[in-house]
Amino acid sequence: MLEELRKSFHEELDQIRKNLAKMMAFVIESIPRATDSLLQGNFEAAEAIIEDDDLLDAWSVELDTHCSQLLALQQPMAGDLRAVLTVYAVNNEIERCGDLACNVAKITTRSYGSTFSPEIRGFITKMSDEARLLMRLAMDSFVEEDGTLAISLHDLDDRLDELNRDFFGTILKANRQGALDFEIAMNLALVARYLERIGDHAVNIGEKVRYMIDGWTKEHIGAARARSKGLLEGELSNLAGDGETVLSGTSAAKTADS
Repeated sequence: MLEELRKSFHEELDQIRKNLAKMMAFVIESIPRATDSLLQGNFEAAEAIIEDDDLLDAWSVELDTHCSQLLALQQPMAGDLRAVLTVYAVNNEIERCGDLACNVAKITTRSYGSTFSPEIRGFITKMSDEARLLMRLAMDSFVEEDGTLAISLHDLDDRLDELNRDFFGTILKANRQGALDFEIAMNLALVARYLERIGDHAVNIGEKVRYMIDGWTKEHIGAARARSKGLLEGELSNLAGDGETVLSGTSAAKTADS
């Protein structure tokens, strides 16, 4: 009986992981679609991406529900529990990336009819390519459970951060020279921010994959520093004391009210 339950759990978990990978692929392809709609001034393509975001939201809600049911009915432990919690967390990151791609498409609708210089178009294309690459690598790290690749995403994101800084400087310069009006310049700055944030979410996915593999989180670094300084035990003791004070005060207040 127990073996059947475990087999059922792993079959469901495998299906959930496959569904999440499909969501990742969907979002990965939405990134160049959104930027192409902006560069080509394609209003219809932008509207299609905006509508697709509702579908992604529906998939995300369904996946969350499936994970909740799996936790409640199977009560997994150790690595199995981390796997389900990772799906929860990565699902949220993917949904946010979909929102960001949708935001780029919305900029298309607000910038309809605008033309951009080759330099600006080049920056948008490069940032879109980098964001898509980071998301693709994040998906690979999740599907293949590749901890080394997951860790490398943090350093790989530096390139996208650098492009974001350079692009912002180019936008400001063009605005000062009268080549871009203020509204369009602000819209382009938002596009850069949205693409840069997709890279950040890819890094977050890498951290979740690392947690799934060995239970490590970036908070372990701060915790290790706290232990090395002898802070942890004392601080927790203080928190416990403060908690008792708060509880005592609450109890006293309830007594007075009665």
